[in-house]
Amino acid sequence: MFKKSIVFLFINLFFLNASFANLEIKARTAILQDFHSGEILYEKEPDRSIYPASMTKIMTSIIAFDLIKSGDLSLEDKFIVSERAWRLSTSGYSSMFIMVGDEVSVENLLRGIIIASGNDACIALAEGIAGTEEEFAILMTTKAKELGMENTNFANSSGINDPDNYSTVEDILKMSHYLIKEHPEFYKWFAIKEFTWDRTGGDPITQGNRNPLLYKNSGADGIKTGYLAVEKYSLASSINRKGRRLIAVASGFETKSSRSRESSKLLTYGLTNFDLVEINKSNETIEKIDVWLGKESQVAVYVNQDIYKTIKKAKKKLLKVAIKFEGPLEAPIKKDDIVGKLRVIYDEELIGEYDLLAANNVDKVNIFTRLIKSLNYLIWGDV
Repeated sequence: MFKKSIVFLFINLFFLNASFANLEIKARTAILQDFHSGEILYEKEPDRSIYPASMTKIMTSIIAFDLIKSGDLSLEDKFIVSERAWRLSTSGYSSMFIMVGDEVSVENLLRGIIIASGNDACIALAEGIAGTEEEFAILMTTKAKELGMENTNFANSSGINDPDNYSTVEDILKMSHYLIKEHPEFYKWFAIKEFTWDRTGGDPITQGNRNPLLYKNSGADGIKTGYLAVEKYSLASSINRKGRRLIAVASGFETKSSRSRESSKLLTYGLTNFDLVEINKSNETIEKIDVWLGKESQVAVYVNQDIYKTIKKAKKKLLKVAIKFEGPLEAPIKKDDIVGKLRVIYDEELIGEYDLLAANNVDKVNIFTRLIKSLNYLIWGDV
């Protein structure tokens, strides 16, 4: 009575030709990810240890954002600036230019960190949240481990010279992905091009965002530059083009201009050579499957997560999706019962398999109706 059914849903994708010449990025280490699918499109020694410099400030911001999200911190809270924080408001350091004894809001400190890259603002925020910068660095490293950043240790909140403040571009990518996914409203601050601080003892000072990609009108909207003499130039960047987001992280650029040029090249490579295909939207009905001995003859099925795949433009025709189940399904069926699998196949290889869930309950018919249905099946083969 029951048979294995496979329903193929072919995705109508336009075939595009593309050139896939080898890409060479002039940096010591680099990585490129398609945000929605999570797939890595390019990498060059992604687990090589680096000094993340000011890219460290991404995690400093994340700690504050998490606390705000949980209700343990407010943008309106104010922290008093210590002498230690103030000492970084001097020539030679990226600074917000806060003064000893200033009471500065969390919002202004965060904007000073994100836009002006203020090392002084990092310490003021760290001390306000954790008491000392050292304790705050422990929070940062703990969060890093939570995000799977296994090759990272944070020794300070700003990324200034410290041999114990290290990471990899792969780990910085994980951190950046978390920032964008979990804090989309705050992430918008990373695209702001300038910040004005009404400083004590002087005229207001306006500083521009140090991310060079923000000024190219390419869709770039983050994330953070970095520089240390020992590491040279680095950049975690992201671009959002027509709903498609890419994240790139690279370190060891020789010059500022190469950092800008090569990062743009990396992001353009991802946009030009790959397409993002939406396979499924979370909780939307995919298909209706026949039900045996149920009060309803069919049950809608769905997958409870968004599914995206990144495919080379010249090979999109090789992608297909299949629904696999033992059918017809026999009642009773409860909502969210696993009733089959959604399979994503590329070039005849399985590249993803997801639980297919019942969208609603289907009760079993009474015994008299079951007898009639069984008799019909025996005579007519009709379920």
